[in-house]
Amino acid sequence: MTNYKLKILDCTLRDGGYYNNWDFSEELINDYLQTMSDIKIDYVELGFRSLNKNEYRGPCYYTTDDFLNSLKIPKNLKISVMVNANEILSNNFNSPISAIKFLFKKKKYSKVNLVRIACHLEEIKKIIEPAKFLKSQGYSVGLNLMQIADKSEDDIKEISELVNDSKFDVFYFADSMGNLNKSKTSNIINLIREKFNGELGIHAHDNMGKALDNTLLASESGVNWLDSTVYGMGRGPGNVKTEYLIIEIKKRFNLKINYFSILKLIDNYFKKLMDKYKWGSNPYYYIAGMNNVHPSFIQSMLNDNRYSSAEILEVLENLKTQGGKKFNKEILELRSQSYKTKSDGNWDPKSFIKSRNVLILGSGPSIQKHSVAIQRFITKKKPIVISLNLQSLINNKFIDMIAVCHTLRLFADIDSYKKVKCPIILPINSLSKNIKRKLKGIDIRNYGIQVLSDTFKFGKKSSIIPNPLAISYSLAICNSGGAKKIYLAGFDGYEENDARGVEMDKVFSLYSNLDKVAELISITQTKYKIKSSSIYAN
Repeated sequence: MTNYKLKILDCTLRDGGYYNNWDFSEELINDYLQTMSDIKIDYVELGFRSLNKNEYRGPCYYTTDDFLNSLKIPKNLKISVMVNANEILSNNFNSPISAIKFLFKKKKYSKVNLVRIACHLEEIKKIIEPAKFLKSQGYSVGLNLMQIADKSEDDIKEISELVNDSKFDVFYFADSMGNLNKSKTSNIINLIREKFNGELGIHAHDNMGKALDNTLLASESGVNWLDSTVYGMGRGPGNVKTEYLIIEIKKRFNLKINYFSILKLIDNYFKKLMDKYKWGSNPYYYIAGMNNVHPSFIQSMLNDNRYSSAEILEVLENLKTQGGKKFNKEILELRSQSYKTKSDGNWDPKSFIKSRNVLILGSGPSIQKHSVAIQRFITKKKPIVISLNLQSLINNKFIDMIAVCHTLRLFADIDSYKKVKCPIILPINSLSKNIKRKLKGIDIRNYGIQVLSDTFKFGKKSSIIPNPLAISYSLAICNSGGAKKIYLAGFDGYEENDARGVEMDKVFSLYSNLDKVAELISITQTKYKIKSSSIYAN
């Protein structure tokens, strides 16, 4: 086997961009580039080069030649960008080569040295001709095979032979799930080397805390391209830490490396970014790695305050058997998956609500702040009181019903629901047999729903709602039941751009544009654009 020169490729701004939408400041990027030069990194992958323009993303998602020309790139650094094979193969161009032509000028007009193409197994054969065209334009081309851990031995050998024949400059295997160990890593390398004799690279994720060990083992086994990121910043739990890798490389090759430069970069930028985005391994990523679940599921849930620890664990349990290997944001919406088709109930809210006022209790801080006044309001005005999910701050004797439609939250709180004395309104026909079995012994009012984007339609025993939020479900129950007015308490709202607030704003906007619905009035402070009064004025 040929001994190739060891190369370190730092892909912080590409892999780390999953946290900040690839929106790094120019100051950070230039300081980062100088630091990579100082510590003798061979290549920096500054970002993707993407065709996707459907939403705002920062400069490192596109990494255009104009953007590269605006940067202070040290002469000893080589520049890489990554393209996703699925974008090249699924586009509005006449052919994949047309897409490549649109994205890349000839090499002599670009500062890009290396283009890495990220592929799933089934995409590799289709991407070979576009890759060859890139090489004809003067670029070095690498192929990154994702999710190597779950590929069969025969698949690995077949693809390795194909890549070898196609003369890629480097063949990377990516431990996308972060669940390789030394034994598996060694076996994969041996399988590849049976058919491939070119330069080989590893991209390791740190779900189970083994990324550095696997990378070092790979380098001892003839893998000469090693990926890393500053402070481990990368999708999900992150990657091999560049600062750790260079320590190991220095020790092995007795090199002089300027540690101060990278420590200063971390102090100036990446500690703050980590405090904000909180990447790094944790028990959730570890469990995901063990069960071949894509780390982006965990990252998305950790960045969404609607998911409790119990809900994250429940999602993980589902993803083990429900397509968790490939990230799909829709799968996360398990709370709506049960409601895509019509579900009839057998309970008519009019039997309980007709011509009465209703008070819906949320869970905002104002519930605790005004709990005495809320209970006084209930005693005086005698509205029907519906709590969204479990309510601990208002005495249970003041609550008439609890509305629940978030299946994951329901699953996590089943034991607590068995202890409350009031009925639970629930679209039980839509739930799995597993959850139904666990609901035995709970007093349930079966009101059905179907989730259809941007839609409110109120029926007698079921409704169509725009999302599976408990507030949307409760508004449907109230209007189906013929409520006179709907008072809200505990709907404080969220900070600007918080995903939960955006979703709630959409619900209230949609509701306010409906004809002949019950008037909505918040009696505690709120940031939502709804009519307000004061609980102390009633």
